[in-house]
Amino acid sequence: MDLDLLVTEFLEPRNTSVLLVVVAVSLAVLAKLADIVVDEAVVLSERSGIPKVIVGATIVSLGTTAPEVAVSVLAAFRGDPGLAMGNAVGSIICDTGLILGLACLIRPLTIPSAIANRQGWVQLGSGLLLVLLSIPWSSPLSPWTEGANGVFPRWAGFSFLGLLAVYLYLSVKWTRSTGSSAATSEESESTAEAGTSEPAAPTWVTLLKLFLAIAGVVGSASILIPAVKIVALRWGVSESVIALTIVAFGTSLPELVTSVQAARRGHGDLAIGNIIGADVLNALFVAGASAVVSPGGLTVDKPFFWLSFPTMIVVLIVFRIGIIVCKDRLPRSFGFVLLGSYLIYIGLTVATGLGVQH
Repeated sequence: MDLDLLVTEFLEPRNTSVLLVVVAVSLAVLAKLADIVVDEAVVLSERSGIPKVIVGATIVSLGTTAPEVAVSVLAAFRGDPGLAMGNAVGSIICDTGLILGLACLIRPLTIPSAIANRQGWVQLGSGLLLVLLSIPWSSPLSPWTEGANGVFPRWAGFSFLGLLAVYLYLSVKWTRSTGSSAATSEESESTAEAGTSEPAAPTWVTLLKLFLAIAGVVGSASILIPAVKIVALRWGVSESVIALTIVAFGTSLPELVTSVQAARRGHGDLAIGNIIGADVLNALFVAGASAVVSPGGLTVDKPFFWLSFPTMIVVLIVFRIGIIVCKDRLPRSFGFVLLGSYLIYIGLTVATGLGVQH
């Protein structure tokens, strides 16, 4: 029995007022733990000389994507590969459109251009590769002309896990080649802004605090989402609307609170790194691991080709253009573009019924 079902069964008998208290407390805990994640990630960056964007793209994003991995792999293992693929693709759209858009609106985000460019191309390349390997190449136009399904094969899942290992290795290598001087200037600036450094504590303590805070964020989200779903159903909200809103970004909630808090605290590079890393992991890790545990691979239904895949590629390209054009800082106006792309996607999904997994 998975954690979501256990939490739902525990909360279901509670009255609505109790559930509202659970929601309020969970939100407060999430905000506090997200602050700790940001603080400890900044401290780790300062101690190690690793730029914050890399800390966000590797360590933090590995932790915050844990819900997507768990939900998708479990779904594929139980014979629901469409849900696994939907969660991976939907999370990329949500992370890049909704979460990064909101982070930009809160505060213009600093772009460490050299690293963000490298990581950003990996982000876009992972998404494109996911689409290309899902197309039935024996009849490549059939998903559009005949409404045929595609398949993300099992061998591609193993290949993606291999690419994930290469990505993590290259992230460390690129960090070393960038040199410590840029990181040092970032460190002094972030220390002045945040005032959170604790020079006396050893690095392993910082790592432990970071991992515990990330685990707390994931755990709090696992309590919050079922509580909100139950309250929404009691208030007459339709299940399809719940699926498109609460469930759709529920597993992305750790990225949401972490990125928003990072933007609010002035660590835009950490927020950008978290989103880039989460997108790469959703493609390579979430989809890859899900395909590996599914003997027939992941089924890719018609809605993916007509709406979800195009939207995913569009938001990733828009983000790439933003990094190239805006150079040092993503302005609030760019946040409106990303957020608008996400809202258009939701509107089209509601209007057409595409992308709703039953």
